[in-house]
Amino acid sequence: MAQTISFFQPVVGLVVSDIAQIASCELREGDDAGVEITTAAPVEAAGVGSLTFIDNPKYLDALRTTKASAVICAKRNVEHVPAGVVALISEQPYQSFALAMGMMFPSAARPQPVVASGIAPGAYVDDTAELEDDVTVEHGAVVGPNAKVGKDSLIGPGAIVGAGVQVGRNTSICAGATVLHAIVGDHVIIHSGVRIGSDGFGFAMGPGGHRKIPQIGRVVIQDHVEIGANTCVDRGSNRDTVVGEGTKIDDLVMIGHNVVIGRHCVIVGQTGIAGSSELGDYVVLGGKTAVNGHVKIGSGAQIAGLSGVSTDVPPGVQLGGVPARNIRHWMRDIARLRREAAQMDKKKGS
Repeated sequence: MAQTISFFQPVVGLVVSDIAQIASCELREGDDAGVEITTAAPVEAAGVGSLTFIDNPKYLDALRTTKASAVICAKRNVEHVPAGVVALISEQPYQSFALAMGMMFPSAARPQPVVASGIAPGAYVDDTAELEDDVTVEHGAVVGPNAKVGKDSLIGPGAIVGAGVQVGRNTSICAGATVLHAIVGDHVIIHSGVRIGSDGFGFAMGPGGHRKIPQIGRVVIQDHVEIGANTCVDRGSNRDTVVGEGTKIDDLVMIGHNVVIGRHCVIVGQTGIAGSSELGDYVVLGGKTAVNGHVKIGSGAQIAGLSGVSTDVPPGVQLGGVPARNIRHWMRDIARLRREAAQMDKKKGS
């Protein structure tokens, strides 16, 4: 059998007490705080030295037989942790596991240089660009005229930071990404192939053809945003496209011109948000959601995957379906259609 290759090496010398401190966990009485932790694994596959977690009761059977050295779990599940396995008790096991993983695997928490740090010989940095200390610009990357890049930031291989773009500190722009006409905050991650600041889809349409409208706005990306691979964020037409602080955007998302996204939103893959729509804070859009142009979605609203949003959405509601409606009504409609289909099949069979 071929040897398993790990691309991420854990920090050496960690013990259970280190995990408990960083992840805000309490040890079960009598458990050993000095047990060494060398890796992390799923509860059913964990072995000696592994840290694991459980948050879903579907995995209780796996927990009862786990060979992990330590498990993060809620207090209600401690009784299912086998003897000899350290129980780390948390009110939010998944959150605690995320904190522990960040300490154990720091190189996986933030994109790392592909080759080496510093300014690579094959990179191009314009003479008028301003780079703070400890910036990495890798082979084939371009930093354009009057661009500014903050301390400890990474510009990956083949990435482009356009003229006048401002990139904050401790921000990563990964391989092949393009950032144009944009202001990017601190602690941002822009994954490979992302396109930021391209033309918005703006045309004055008419019977004689479609006349292009110059797009003169910017993209503003606030602190702690993460944007997944091959996502596109168009610049504004005559105002800014904005992505709010802490928002997490999955791969293959399309964000149109003039869209304003609030703080700490979650936008799942293959979602499309048409131009001039506005999302409040803490909005969740499930995968393949389509949002019509000029729609306002209130803070805290949640839209189920495969939904179509064509009208304004009040704050805090849960919607689903096409067109999107109250999620209970949508699920009731689906159940009714299934019953009707089953009755029709039964009639055909008789």
